[in-house]
Amino acid sequence: MLVRLLYASRVTSPLTPATVDAILEQSRNNNRVKGITGILCFSDELFLQVLEGGRDAVCELFNAIVKDERHVHVRLLSYEEIQERRFGAWTMGQVNISKVNPSVLLKYSKTPELNPFDCSSYASMSLLNDLIASASVVNRSC
Repeated sequence: MLVRLLYASRVTSPLTPATVDAILEQSRNNNRVKGITGILCFSDELFLQVLEGGRDAVCELFNAIVKDERHVHVRLLSYEEIQERRFGAWTMGQVNISKVNPSVLLKYSKTPELNPFDCSSYASMSLLNDLIASASVVNRSC
């Protein structure tokens, strides 16, 4: 059975490019083996991530993320059984939200900033779909 999990978290310290690269490299290596796909949106302050795959693999990964000291205020925004993957082209696609046109962000929130803590999970997922449609997701790697 496939599931999709959407979560948001705040970073414990500002993200450096090296930290983001290390997170993505580890994710891509581990996710390939576990059959997990998804996308990671990040800014200097937060993460918004979708994980898709088998229920056990996704739940185990989310439990590890909750314990990761680089995150605080980890919030499960959505969890659902799915028939097909929406983010299946990426072992972990990435979007640096600071490089996204602010009008795209404003479409889904009160301000032109990513704040999944202050909008619905539907709005966050719609934003991710727009980012895919606008080719804002990089590192297609399966």
